Amino acid sequence: MYSVIVVPPACGTPDSQIRIATGDRLCFGRARAQDRLTLAHDGVPRVAGEITAHRTYWLLSNLSEDRTYVVENPEGAGEHVKVAPGRLEAPVPFEFARIVLPAAGELLAIDVWGPRHAFRSAPRAGLHGPPTAPAFALDRTKRYYAVLAALCEPRLRGAPYAPLPTVEQLVERLRPVWPAASRSAVYWNIDYLAVKLRLRPGPDSAAPGRRVHGKKESLVSLALRFDLVREDDLAVLAPTAAQAPSRHPGTFQVPALHGAGESGRTTRS
Repeated sequence: MYSVIVVPPACGTPDSQIRIATGDRLCFGRARAQDRLTLAHDGVPRVAGEITAHRTYWLLSNLSEDRTYVVENPEGAGEHVKVAPGRLEAPVPFEFARIVLPAAGELLAIDVWGPRHAFRSAPRAGLHGPPTAPAFALDRTKRYYAVLAALCEPRLRGAPYAPLPTVEQLVERLRPVWPAASRSAVYWNIDYLAVKLRLRPGPDSAAPGRRVHGKKESLVSLALRFDLVREDDLAVLAPTAAQAPSRHPGTFQVPALHGAGESGRTTRS
């Protein structure tokens, strides 16, 4: 049974894909040999690395002498693993991954489809005590969440290194679902998120000093790292979904946005 599928660079057909069974290994590099993935590029070492398939994950060995490989999660908005030169059998946790090889000024990519992840939940019947507090208390019906979703959108759309939108771009992006959006209102919601997610102290406890920079980058980094905003959550930016009632049971509806407005005040749900 095959557990890992390797897609070489510029692979045009399924016949060019390589399937690896659990326990098997696939070497890759510039040197041509049987049962090896050959990367015909002068910047790739003759013996570059090795992929080993396992039942629920796969391993990457970096057999180069002087270059770090990066394994990206294309579905993770910047999530990645670095594998140092000489590192053997580094476990890769991504179900879909991309090995990025630096090669004489170019970046070569090898896509790897790993085993499907398995999940379970521990039984909690009979356990007494108060419920566990939420990790992040975010209300997806509030305007601050729409601001956070708009901040994360470029990187969730498949561009993990995309520059973050400016406040002016955020205002334009939010106007379909928030017609009264303005620079001051968006700024207020960004500040509110930074305090709510504990990236900066509140106004009552903040010590005097220089202004904190990089709030947008910190917010996006935290949101994407802990899945506070997923690609499905970008539905809060769609005005038709926000207003049209669902005619089919079980379909996703986005509630109308409310909360922080022009003046920065919040209203109760």
